[in-house]
Amino acid sequence: MIATEKTVEQEQPISNIEWDVERVREDFPVLSQTVNGKPLVYLDNAASSQVPQVVIDRGSKYLQEEHSNIHRGVHYLSQRATTAYEGAREKVRRFINARDSRECIFVRGATEGINLVMHGYGRKFVGEGDEIIISAMEHHANIVPWQMLCEEKGAHLRVIPINDAGELILDEYDALLNERTKLVAIAHISNALGTVNPVKEIVARAHKMGVPVLADGAQSAPHMVVDVQDLDCDFFAFSGHKMFAPTGSGVVYGKRELLEKMNPFQGGGDMIRTVTFEKTTYAGLPNKFEAGTPAIASQIGLGAAIDYLNSINREQAVAYEHELLRYATEKISSIEGVRIIGTAREKASVLSFIVEDVHPHDIGTILDQEGIAVRAGHHCAQPVMQRFQVPATARASFAFYNTREEVDTLARAIEKVIEVFS
Repeated sequence: MIATEKTVEQEQPISNIEWDVERVREDFPVLSQTVNGKPLVYLDNAASSQVPQVVIDRGSKYLQEEHSNIHRGVHYLSQRATTAYEGAREKVRRFINARDSRECIFVRGATEGINLVMHGYGRKFVGEGDEIIISAMEHHANIVPWQMLCEEKGAHLRVIPINDAGELILDEYDALLNERTKLVAIAHISNALGTVNPVKEIVARAHKMGVPVLADGAQSAPHMVVDVQDLDCDFFAFSGHKMFAPTGSGVVYGKRELLEKMNPFQGGGDMIRTVTFEKTTYAGLPNKFEAGTPAIASQIGLGAAIDYLNSINREQAVAYEHELLRYATEKISSIEGVRIIGTAREKASVLSFIVEDVHPHDIGTILDQEGIAVRAGHHCAQPVMQRFQVPATARASFAFYNTREEVDTLARAIEKVIEVFS
């Protein structure tokens, strides 16, 4: 079953799920085009999802009717832009069930959000000999910042191993937790394997030791119902461009009591209360972490994307995606010469695979000739590739606008790849 914090109780075939995928596809104009003379089959959603027309229209409205800088202007356009921007923040709060909208800091994406926590929390509270725990399935964005911090502070990075299915070995996690642990940073869903990690359990175990937890929600926010209060995570970062919003939008949530203790990420306008040449005092949350002019149109677009997601039946969308992933897994794994990388019991949206004796870049190139967009490479998760002893994988990743017919097209194209290289 797909693992969400609110699990769908029974698996249902797509035909029994009340999900009108053809109607939903009409909301996404890019899906109607052809590529290399073939209908576009867009299966690169884990990198960036497509954008519905209502989000495109909302961004255009801002640029046409409201474009102005926010917060400090007293004129009409500035007030309208500020209202729309802060309205998007409140939509985010409700979307992830944060206690306070001031706990939702706007950033350009999950990468910037993780770096904000590293600089603001890590550089202040991690010292020589301390330890930070991550997992062997992390995206580079949740590895490199912590390596940088450890190098600067003389701290140590500890890694939770994974088994051959791509699941965390939780007994090893327990063994890593100790009095020197200062932070746990963990992917909610692996972008390379599709594994859904038991974040709520991971948080509970860390909190018994008084250790805060950051969850990388870049892949979970679009594909699960996320409740940060239920998870009890201390930080949660996600990107707008993976959840049907424009690039340059995203959020890092943090518990207010931690955010207030942290140092600002950047200095500049709008993050200050007072400035003299002798001393600067900082603004309150969230402004303290939002220096300079933000990506106003993109964050308003994120709010519009949340409106769109709220307009559909999220539980049905989750169930539909899960059944589509199950169908694709059965279809692709039945092709002789194909091996799926990542076979965890709890998965979402991602199907990574290799074809015997064919480099994934060649797979991606041939699929593109058939109008199919997949990702080929290490997916910014090189340690995962090393763990499974492969240079790269081809990755098909799904959204609720993908169809069984597109999976069938993918399967036929993979068979063509095998024929070409046989």
